[in-house]
Amino acid sequence: MGLSSRIFSFWLLLFHLNSLVQSLCHDNECFALWQFKESLVINEQASVDPSAYPKVNSWKLEGENGDCCSWDGVKCHEVTGDVIGLNLTSSYLYGSINSSSCLFCLVNLEWFSLADNDFNGSKIPSGIINFSKLSHLDLTATNFSGQIPSEILELSKLEDLFLWQNTHMELQKPSLKSLIEKLTNLKTLYLSQVNISSSIPYILTNQSSLTELSLRECRLQGEFPTKIFQLPNLQFLSVRYNPDLIGYLPEFDASSPLQDLRLGGTSFTGEIPNSIGKLKSLSLLDIHDCNFLGTIPSSLGNLAKISFLYLSQNKFSGKLPPLLGNLTSLEELSVSNNNFSMQNALSLSWISRHIRLTYLGISKINLVGEIPSWLMNLTQLQFLHMGYNQLTGPIPNWLMNHNKLSDLFLQSNQLTGCIPSHTRNLTKLTGLGLSLNQLEGPIPASISELENLQVLDLQWNNLSGIVDLHMFLYKLNFLEVLVLSSNSLSLITKTNIHLEVKQLWFLGLASCNLKEFPNILHNLDKLQILDLSSNKIAGQIPEWFLNQSVHSLLCLNLSHNLLTGFQYHPDFLPWTRLSWIDLRYNKFQGPLQIPPPSTTLYLVSHNNLNSEIPPLICNLSRLGVLDLSYNKFSGRLPQCLDNLNYTLSMLNLRSNKFCGSIPSTLLSGTNLKWIDLSHNELQRRIPRSLANCRMLEFLDLGNNQISDVFPSWLGTLPELKVLILQANRLWGVIRDPETNFAFPKLRIINLSGNRFTGNLPSKYFQSWNAMRVENASGLAYMQEEFNIELLTGFDERIALFQFPYVYSVEINTKGIELVYGKISNLLTAIIFSSNRFQGEIPESIANLRGLHFLRLSNNYLSGPIPSSLGKLVALESLDLSNNRLSGQIPPELAEITFLEIFNVSNNHLTGPIPQGKQFATFENDSYNGNPGLCGKPLSKQCESFQPSQGHDSDLHQPLFEIYREIILIGYASGLIVGVVLGNTFGRRSHGRL
Repeated sequence: MGLSSRIFSFWLLLFHLNSLVQSLCHDNECFALWQFKESLVINEQASVDPSAYPKVNSWKLEGENGDCCSWDGVKCHEVTGDVIGLNLTSSYLYGSINSSSCLFCLVNLEWFSLADNDFNGSKIPSGIINFSKLSHLDLTATNFSGQIPSEILELSKLEDLFLWQNTHMELQKPSLKSLIEKLTNLKTLYLSQVNISSSIPYILTNQSSLTELSLRECRLQGEFPTKIFQLPNLQFLSVRYNPDLIGYLPEFDASSPLQDLRLGGTSFTGEIPNSIGKLKSLSLLDIHDCNFLGTIPSSLGNLAKISFLYLSQNKFSGKLPPLLGNLTSLEELSVSNNNFSMQNALSLSWISRHIRLTYLGISKINLVGEIPSWLMNLTQLQFLHMGYNQLTGPIPNWLMNHNKLSDLFLQSNQLTGCIPSHTRNLTKLTGLGLSLNQLEGPIPASISELENLQVLDLQWNNLSGIVDLHMFLYKLNFLEVLVLSSNSLSLITKTNIHLEVKQLWFLGLASCNLKEFPNILHNLDKLQILDLSSNKIAGQIPEWFLNQSVHSLLCLNLSHNLLTGFQYHPDFLPWTRLSWIDLRYNKFQGPLQIPPPSTTLYLVSHNNLNSEIPPLICNLSRLGVLDLSYNKFSGRLPQCLDNLNYTLSMLNLRSNKFCGSIPSTLLSGTNLKWIDLSHNELQRRIPRSLANCRMLEFLDLGNNQISDVFPSWLGTLPELKVLILQANRLWGVIRDPETNFAFPKLRIINLSGNRFTGNLPSKYFQSWNAMRVENASGLAYMQEEFNIELLTGFDERIALFQFPYVYSVEINTKGIELVYGKISNLLTAIIFSSNRFQGEIPESIANLRGLHFLRLSNNYLSGPIPSSLGKLVALESLDLSNNRLSGQIPPELAEITFLEIFNVSNNHLTGPIPQGKQFATFENDSYNGNPGLCGKPLSKQCESFQPSQGHDSDLHQPLFEIYREIILIGYASGLIVGVVLGNTFGRRSHGRL
């Protein structure tokens, strides 16, 4: 037979076989598929893949398309005609499936995918057990929910199982361990975003056939079994975004087939082993946002195939190894937010060898110098993040030649000069962040030509000039974020131009010299965050604004303006989704408006609001921060506030006119961190329910009329740092603590202006360990951070709106009220003045070497000043005035080099005043009322001084008691004198602390 005859016979055979296959579709399977199609609807919202289309629309029961083996997505066995494959991925399918579905008649299925469809939260039917021959099952992003059925575990031939991107799906009963034990043939397992909530079973280390494992965002916990890294066939491993999962990297072997390793967003720690350089097949390494430390090994430079390297948000130190310049295949590099040594940006010139680089994240790595010229070589760059460094100088014009740039973020540096007008060259730019620099001059009009711009953040610079807000937005149809806050700009906000700003969700115009609500707010239907704080907007909030963005607004900041109220007086604020609202420092009057139930943060301090707190505020079941301080509220505290016990973390009712007792149910919340009820008219006892507030850090009940003994039971609170009970009617002896661990973290205690008696509590001084630390590691403040961050690029976080809610405290020293707007971890104080303490100053107080303020004035203390107080080397203020102390001033006190205020006036002290060092700065009033003292600054010379043999009888009455009588006489005669004092010490101390 000739060649042509053989070819003809071959094609004839193929035609015959094809005809045979086309005629082999079984009626029962054809009907089952048709019934399955009819049980669902086509909904274009059910699939997100851009290439999605409705495959089942081509299915027909009649004509040449009546054979199910020819239907789109259906595959039949070439000989038997059994349906063995069904691929309906991204087919717009919507509806529910149950176990009675005809679909489960397809008992010969080996390959099955319904990925990227929407099954309306239904459960995976148990009928899936009929697919006993299945080797491939893909239910990715199908909106199935509930527990994964145990019937899946009976599919013993499964090699590929994809159940990921189903956020309401669970794998707990059965568990991950059960699944691994039963499905021993698995090669590919994707369970990302399935709620597993368990540790990773060790049995997984025996799954030698496994090639791909994805357990991203599964709420995993415990320690990751290290041997999983060493599975002989494993090529892909992802456990990203499981923050409670801990682990370490093992020593790697050159035989490892690993190509893609993703551990970002976990609690993995330790150092990267040098052996990681043996992973010759590795193309992606993601260990961002972990706890890795040490130096980055140079062996990473051996990974010749690596294209994506993410090392950001760790604790790496040292310097970036130049050998990383050998990674010529690198396309994306992120090393942001680490503890690298300070280095000049020019020293990273090896990065310029990565000519394929499209993404470069080098934010917050301690770079200094100007923006480096080696960036010019990276012609493919699309994302450049260099924020939070110490870069100086101008933004170079050559940077504007990178016309492929999509993201340019240089925020929080020290850049100077003007914004280059050549920004118009960056036609693909979607994000521009230049905030927190020292840029000046006008905003160039060329920015309005960037038609693709979505994010523009220019806040906190020295920009000036006039900005027509409407014309500025006219061309920027895709703008989502606009922040111009805290510059020296003048905004034009009135215009007749009608704008359709469809996408804007964040508008920041704080400190922009505004005097009214901008007209542009009429058109922002999708606005979520609005910051108009620190302007000069006066009068009432217009009615039209209350009707704007009702269904979208999440955060509203109108603080530090001149607002007096609302044009009409709503009992409830209308925004249905509002979470944060800040109305502080205005002139609001009348009753309190109630925000919506969605509110988590409500700040209205420093206004003129009055009447009682409306009980309806107790319906705010999500409220975490409530600040009504510095108003004129009165009446009793509502009992119903205990409804907020499970959500409230900060409660500030300071400086109002609340009266009555503190409801015992109010202060029992397990989340409460900060309570300030000071400067009111509250009475009776301190509620014992406070002992339930195990997270409490700050408690201020000062300046009330509370009558009680010292609340020693508060000593069990493990986190309490500040306790202020001043100016109440507390009384009695402070007895020794029952344990040696009372108030373990206490840093500030103020009991002044009460009626405590007995000796100073020396045993407590022995247990206040937080005051023993002389120098705390790193400056930190007691505050709650409420930040709005923009996630750009590969987990680069840009702070758009930072809202630190700080704890503040007042310390009275030498008659001067020092207000610390921030409480640092360095500030420590013991203030027991104006009580009736007696006896000697205990030596144990000298162990508190971290103490900054010690005020024991206006008591009945006697005996000598302990020389051991010279050990309090951090002390800045020591006030022992108006007591009965005797003996000499210990010369050891001269060793306290930080001492700025010293007062021992009105005691029975004798002998010479120590000279030199800080003592040379103190004036006469530090020593007045001690006739036996001599030496500078007093005029009495020590040579002629003869110590007295006794005391005048009238000195047995403390001088502060005499002063108190004088004050009372003045008050009775109708004389009221107010004195406000300030000095440079308050400012200096505040700055250092």
